[in-house]
Amino acid sequence: MNRLSIAAVALAFAAVPAIADDDPSADEAAKIKAAVAEWGCEGGEYEKESEGTGVYEAEDVKCKSGQYDFRLDKDFKVFVITKD
Repeated sequence: MNRLSIAAVALAFAAVPAIADDDPSADEAAKIKAAVAEWGCEGGEYEKESEGTGVYEAEDVKCKSGQYDFRLDKDFKVFVITKD
């Protein structure tokens, strides 16, 4: 019983809560939209990582060849595109 209690407490402390992303400002969203449009894509949901990394995300973006997720740096330059 004692080992089970210790294991449960250790597991509770080891669990890290998910950090929710923030909504970008209207200006940031416009820059994300423009960067995505340069790739011939549109739409999606935009987020700003809340960890202070300066990374933005455009998820479920529609392109001619399918649906993609984009990651942009603090200067709104695309550095990762992943097929959804």
